[in-house]
Amino acid sequence: MDTTSSVTAPSAGSPGRPESKDEELLTLEELTTRVGMSVRNIRFYTSKGLVPPPIRRGRSGFYTADHVSRLELVRELQSHGFTLSAIEKYLAAVPEDATPEQIALHRTMLAPWQAEAVVELSSAELDARAGRSLTPDDLQLLRALGIVRRLGEDTWAVTATQLAVGVGLIELGFPTETAVAAAEVYARHGREVAEELNDLFRTQVWPAYKEAGASAETIREVVERIKPLSIASLVSAYEQAMDETRRESIRARAERGSR
Repeated sequence: MDTTSSVTAPSAGSPGRPESKDEELLTLEELTTRVGMSVRNIRFYTSKGLVPPPIRRGRSGFYTADHVSRLELVRELQSHGFTLSAIEKYLAAVPEDATPEQIALHRTMLAPWQAEAVVELSSAELDARAGRSLTPDDLQLLRALGIVRRLGEDTWAVTATQLAVGVGLIELGFPTETAVAAAEVYARHGREVAEELNDLFRTQVWPAYKEAGASAETIREVVERIKPLSIASLVSAYEQAMDETRRESIRARAERGSR
């Protein structure tokens, strides 16, 4: 049975990493408060091997910063739509001796790369914000565009800054099929970019800063600062590619017309 107060950690280490003698230990109750998970979920993730088992002292179990950081990473992966199987594969690639700071860096990379003004609205509030009564077809288009996401029977998560754009496309009769196809293109190429950027940070950025003796906090700050620059670079590259594609299309039509 888990006790209800934190104690000073003894010299025994947690799996994969030596434990500081003065490291704080948490009870199960304190751990649930720290990570915002139920006892049932924590025990389930432990049984799946996603986090190490508690440190046993007699009949009591205690938890360290390792448990906290790994459970927070699990929660972050869940928020990004990872299935249990995908979470297991992701965590399998995280070294057992990874420090809480290194695991926190994984969470930094997972965090949104551009803040979106998302609000929760009822259907009536969404209609009022859109300035029109949205039909099922309208909502299907907005969902395909990634502007709205259903949360409940009458609740929507809405990217407020993009709603006016979506409504404008509805008024112009933009085909839902095109929006769905475009979303698939964005998702496919977005994954490719994300994988390459992650490899870049893992193999070049992280080792360079670690070799220089930089703290994990410094590395996280570097990642956070480069995120908006990366977004701007992607937008710029996209605009240039679209301009080049348009010019090539015009040249091709001109050549066909001159024959």
